[in-house]
Amino acid sequence: MTLFSHPAALLVLADGTAYPGWSFGALGTSLGEVVFNTGMTGYQEVLTDPSYCGQLVTFTYPELGNTGVNAEDEESARPFVRGAIARNLCFEPSNWRSQQSLPDYLKQHNIPGIYGIDTRSLTRRIRSAGAMNGAISTEILDPAQLHALVLQAPAMEGLNLTQEVTTAVTYEWSQPTEKAWEFIEASSESPSASNPPEPYLVVALDFGIKRNILKRLASHGCRIIVVPADTPATEILQLNPDGIFLSNGPGDPAAVYPGIETVQQLVMAQKPMFGICLGHQLLGLSLGAETFKLKFGHRGLNQPAGLDQQVEITSQNHGFAITANSLDALDVEITHLNLNDKTIAGLRHQSLPIFSVQYHPEASPGPHDADYLFRQFIDAMQASR
Repeated sequence: MTLFSHPAALLVLADGTAYPGWSFGALGTSLGEVVFNTGMTGYQEVLTDPSYCGQLVTFTYPELGNTGVNAEDEESARPFVRGAIARNLCFEPSNWRSQQSLPDYLKQHNIPGIYGIDTRSLTRRIRSAGAMNGAISTEILDPAQLHALVLQAPAMEGLNLTQEVTTAVTYEWSQPTEKAWEFIEASSESPSASNPPEPYLVVALDFGIKRNILKRLASHGCRIIVVPADTPATEILQLNPDGIFLSNGPGDPAAVYPGIETVQQLVMAQKPMFGICLGHQLLGLSLGAETFKLKFGHRGLNQPAGLDQQVEITSQNHGFAITANSLDALDVEITHLNLNDKTIAGLRHQSLPIFSVQYHPEASPGPHDADYLFRQFIDAMQASR
């Protein structure tokens, strides 16, 4: 199949910049916030991460699709991105685990993609002007006409997207933890993390949870019940959990009003609580902090985070952050900063067994530096029994 046998496609940004290219995946028109991810691997995990709901993802690594896709690497039941943007594309993957090509996978899920564009130029524009709305289309190839459509799309600020990605029903996680080739072992540094006499019951609020978070909790001896994002605190506490987990998710955290109210009530119950990404932001908001939109966000596998000369390389995916000076009068301490821009990357309550981070310690995809956070959660639950 040659390049010119693929339909023409067009990407237009809200500032009017146009990038002509070629289509892969589904045909049609899709609008969303254009962001970029700097990871060199893990495109399937990115595409199926519910935190990317509402976004058109630019991959800065120059070739996409060379390892295909497979069911075991999906982070959710389907991709939640609005579209994919790539420089070069591989239509014939070569990997022993591949079950399908990336273009066929996106076509199956009705998600358009565009390739053959200068993704370096696009990334530089987002870095200088900030993340903004855009559209990919195989139907509208006139830049002015597609730009007019982009200007009608709502901005990410003020959007609560959790209802688009959360589970519809409560369920107990019962799938295997990891495969033989994946990171699996719970460290011997914490004996409580391995084979507890009775599994720790964790209730996970699903604001867009990744499967590998559930796998890591299961690997550390947890029984996990996943509940919808709008589940009242009273119903959660009736399950008598050892701990509560607040998941990642998409959209503007300040717009997730039901979630903030629920977390406020759960904090009062003084149960061990662990939040990741959106869960981290909702925890901060429930304690009285504020959040703001980052210029272009942190999305990649190479983000340094730490404090007091302790550094870990982390996987991150977020477009909002907690406002530092809004923490001044609160009973919390900062445990991590993003070392690229010094934004808040971790919090811990000073008197309650509650903590959170603005990155992904489950390491899928990404480094394993932060897996100790799951052990901390286990230890907090053990101490509270």
